[in-house]
Amino acid sequence: MKNSLHSICDRLREGKKYMNSRAILLVDIFLSAGSSFVTLLFVDNFIIDLSRSTYVLVMIGTCLTSFLAFWGLSVNRNIIRHATIKSIGRMGMAVLLKEILLVGMILVSGEHLFGQHLFACGLIDFLVTTAVLVGFRVTLVLVYDFAISLYGSGKTRVLVYGTGDKSVALKKRMHTSKHYHVVGFVNPDKYLKSFVISELPVYYFADEPNFVRFVKKYNINGLLYPSHEEARREKDRLVRFCQENGVKNLVSPPIDVLGDGAKKTVIREIRIEDLLGREEIRVNTREIAAYFAGKVVMVTGAAGSIGSELCRQLATFGVKHLVLFDNAETPMHELRLELERNFPGLTFTPFIGDVRQKERLRMAFEMYHPRVVFHAAAYKHVPLMEENPCEAVRVNVEGSRLVADFCVEYDVDMMVMISTDKAVNPTNVMGASKRLAEIYVQSLGLAIERGEVKGKTRFVTTRFGNVLGSNGSVIPYFRKQIERGGPVTVTDPGITRFFMTIPEACRLVMEAAAMSTGNQIFVFDMGEPVKIVDLAERMIRLAGYVPNEDIQIKFIGLRPGEKLYEEVLSSEENTIPTGNAKIRVAKVREYKRNEILEAYDRLEELALAVKIEDTVRLMKRIVPEFKSRNSRFEMLDREKLPEGIAIK
Repeated sequence: MKNSLHSICDRLREGKKYMNSRAILLVDIFLSAGSSFVTLLFVDNFIIDLSRSTYVLVMIGTCLTSFLAFWGLSVNRNIIRHATIKSIGRMGMAVLLKEILLVGMILVSGEHLFGQHLFACGLIDFLVTTAVLVGFRVTLVLVYDFAISLYGSGKTRVLVYGTGDKSVALKKRMHTSKHYHVVGFVNPDKYLKSFVISELPVYYFADEPNFVRFVKKYNINGLLYPSHEEARREKDRLVRFCQENGVKNLVSPPIDVLGDGAKKTVIREIRIEDLLGREEIRVNTREIAAYFAGKVVMVTGAAGSIGSELCRQLATFGVKHLVLFDNAETPMHELRLELERNFPGLTFTPFIGDVRQKERLRMAFEMYHPRVVFHAAAYKHVPLMEENPCEAVRVNVEGSRLVADFCVEYDVDMMVMISTDKAVNPTNVMGASKRLAEIYVQSLGLAIERGEVKGKTRFVTTRFGNVLGSNGSVIPYFRKQIERGGPVTVTDPGITRFFMTIPEACRLVMEAAAMSTGNQIFVFDMGEPVKIVDLAERMIRLAGYVPNEDIQIKFIGLRPGEKLYEEVLSSEENTIPTGNAKIRVAKVREYKRNEILEAYDRLEELALAVKIEDTVRLMKRIVPEFKSRNSRFEMLDREKLPEGIAIK
């Protein structure tokens, strides 16, 4: 018996109907005819004597007019257990139409079946039929709710955060969930405390002891947020209460992502990315789309974290042709499949190549003649580049120089270079190599402005910090360590970093490109820095463990070239605002192109010859603020360097 009930509940919950729309129509007609028969009995006993033929004629007319009215207004196509006020109103309209048709048929027939009482009898029939049909539907909904509540005793008991439309809509969706049973709503403040919304009570928790008592009393297993933004607002209160008391923090994707039907309601536990992100940055999408529409755009490093997201966003802006340039075969193949699947109307070309290979790069420019180039190809991992400085120079400096030179040669309108906050007062080879790339493209742009170099290309540089979820970033690394049972390794208790989501960074990059007048370095508002040890502790708690009890946090010391905190601007720089409060223009030292060319030529020769110390020494002379930290190259900082750029 119990298994049979569970089977029935499963079918109800999954949306499987026992009666199709035709069967429902027949039931409605039967109930309507029964209601009319009851009306005839009442009229016959209390108002006017009716003949047997009147009963027959009215019942035939009722069946016919009920069919026409119910079928015409499609009331049988509404799923009864999801009935709303609107659907009930439609049923009332259908019954009213039935009465109008029935009274009209009696009048047209010429038979004076009810005499002067015809309209009064029609009104009685309307009220009785409406009460029966609406009552039938309400009864079915109540029975359905009762069956689901019995079945739901083994589900995860959750509270839904908030009392807004999104929260109420989420509760209604969860009503048919296989795994979750909604117990009530949680309001972030005392407003609406003890009220009832959608048949469920609203609760408010003043402090953690109050929360803990409630959770234990009512056996609450999870707190469900309708969006990441709500979870983010409670990261230091309710999210923390849940983490410390074994209650799951859950989040639902937006309603428009869920699709239609309970099978697509994918609830998952909150990840650290949900809490570190910020309110969505609003950009002028219309202006950006207008700028890129109809243009050939090339993205170097297209298969990387930033490059691939740039491609996804550019695909929505109506570009004429998107050229994907990267040397990573498998990620490029995966990106190609994704773009073909999600953007079938997009014209794009995957182009396998290395920014260090001059002729291959020239071939891409020669074949496609891009109007805009996003240069995202780079080596980015600090410890690796500290161990391989010559490769950092070849890719980050020489590769950027080649891309910039070809942009000028092929009359590209704009080149946008993706830089990093590590280029500010660099303490490592990677950051210094990115600063060298910034210097070159900016000096080339200034030379064009001054008429020293023939061309029209505008050069734009964008700086930002760590992006959440990028390849090799700290969050995926910590997650793998937690999955293995620890320890989670943190370099230093005081180390901090700025974080930004990949889509957010790419939106700002494109807005900076659209607003730029050329030869500017844009810096982004990265928000507040995050302590990495706090990040590690929160990730451990989100995974259901206790830091330093279940999973240890181990401090391993700063890695070569690493510093405790990153800077978006050096102390010698200042900024000016733009039309977007999240984007500012940095004022930096200007370099003359004719003064740096010989040094850059020499730097590339040294890197190609793998003369490591000489390469780093020259980097420090071109970028005097480059001071190595926790690195074997600190000894070079103690050398007395000549003033100005030396090349020998």
